[in-house]
Amino acid sequence: MGKRILGETMKLKAEQIQENWDKLIQIVEDTFEGERKELLLKMYSDFKDRGMFAPASSTDYFHNAWPGGYVCHILNIIDCSLKLYNIWKDSGAFTKDYGEEEVIFCAMHHDLGKLGDLTQDYYQPNDSEWHRINQGKMYKENQNLHYMTVTDRAVWILSQYGIKMSQIEYLALRLTDGMYEDGNVGYLKAYAENHQLKTNLPLILHQADMMATRIEKESYMFGGSSNIPYEEILTPEVKEEKEQKEKELLENVKEEFGAPTETETPTVSSSQTAKDLFNELFGDK
Repeated sequence: MGKRILGETMKLKAEQIQENWDKLIQIVEDTFEGERKELLLKMYSDFKDRGMFAPASSTDYFHNAWPGGYVCHILNIIDCSLKLYNIWKDSGAFTKDYGEEEVIFCAMHHDLGKLGDLTQDYYQPNDSEWHRINQGKMYKENQNLHYMTVTDRAVWILSQYGIKMSQIEYLALRLTDGMYEDGNVGYLKAYAENHQLKTNLPLILHQADMMATRIEKESYMFGGSSNIPYEEILTPEVKEEKEQKEKELLENVKEEFGAPTETETPTVSSSQTAKDLFNELFGDK
């Protein structure tokens, strides 16, 4: 297993981080209106300095565990959510109970709790070099925060700014993590008809979150910094090509230094044939 290089997962430059934040704010401007928009803009203004640089996860082999990773993830899940919403709608699913505003609102805020509370960050840079290098744990959870699930903290933050949501939005935001969150099992694994979901928006959001997270993880898997050779495992021809290049490189080095290559057989003088060498060592003296 190769060692990680500190800082290798920092994907974004400062101008890219700013550009992504501006995109997020523009989505708020374009999607919402009235009091809801003003309250959201106020919240994002307050969280700007922390939100711009927050990661989306703590560990490099999860997803977007680098400064600016959170906003990247939010932009990605908004994009995936809208695409899936249109697929469901075009496929005949019932979508009259919500529209693009509700889709965007839930996608935008399902992970809001990862920004922490009103004064403290949720993720803090890991001060343990050993854990960063050997386990890829680039961040750690802030132990000073009251414990809440990320989703519960998201709902709490929105409530602090007086940002209201419909029941359908609440369910979709609450269930975006699917059954990865134990508290969601009762909503998603119900047998009584009256306990089953009446809206499909939570399913769209969960699928979008899975889709965005996986694609983000693959940027790590195939980006040259992973400890497992994913591309070689999934595409054997890549491994064969790599091995051939390594073989050719070795042959070139041997040739440069005059060492016999695989296509050459070392020559042995007649006085040093196997028979002569045996007689020399073990024959009569």
